[in-house]
Amino acid sequence: MSKKVLTTPIQDKDLEDIKIGDVIYLTGYLVTARDAAHTRLVKLGRKLPVDLKGKAIFHAGPIMVHRKDDPTKFDVVSIGPTTSMRMEKFQKQFLEQTGTKLIVGKGGMGPNTTAGCKETKALHCVFPGGCAVVAAECVEEVEDCQWPELGMPEAMWVMRVKEFGPLVVSIDAHGNNLFEQNKKHFNELKNPIVEEINKHVSFIQ
Repeated sequence: MSKKVLTTPIQDKDLEDIKIGDVIYLTGYLVTARDAAHTRLVKLGRKLPVDLKGKAIFHAGPIMVHRKDDPTKFDVVSIGPTTSMRMEKFQKQFLEQTGTKLIVGKGGMGPNTTAGCKETKALHCVFPGGCAVVAAECVEEVEDCQWPELGMPEAMWVMRVKEFGPLVVSIDAHGNNLFEQNKKHFNELKNPIVEEINKHVSFIQ
C-alpha cells in the first residue's frame, strides 16, 4: 500500500477518497492553533495573523529554543498534541472562517467539528500521544511566530513539515466520526456482557 501524503495547499478533491481510520502524512505548512487562537478568532472576532486557507493546524503547545547560529530563529525540541475536545465549541466556526483543511490533535472531537468538517470539506486527525520528539523531527523549518505575547504554548507557530505523521483520520470530509462510531460499537458489545455479569452479582446491594 502506498503512503498517503497530503501536501498544502490542500484542495477539496484531495480529501474525497480519505476515510476514517486511514493513516496519512502531511507535507507543507502546519500551524499551531489551540485555545487562545480559537477564542480570539471566534469569540473575540480578531483576525488571525496567519492565512490558514488550505493549510493544517495543530492543537499543540511546542517547546521551542533559539538557534545557536541564528538567535532570531527557532528550532522545535518537542511538539506533542493537546486535547482536541477543548476546541470543540469553536472548531466549526474556525473552519468556516479560515478555510483550514486539516486539524491535528489528541483524542476525538464531537458533533460540532464533525458538521464543520463535512460542510467545509476538512479532516480531523489524531497524532499518537507520547511521540512529541518524533513530531519535532518532522519539522524542517520554523518560519514564523505570531501572537508571541500569548506565551510559547499558545502562540501561533508557522512550521514547514515533511511527511508529518502518522496521522489517524478520526473525522473525514463526509461527516464520519471514528471515535463516535467506535463508542457505539463498543457499547453494543458491552451491554450483553454487563447483563450477564449482573446476573451473578445481583445480590450485591
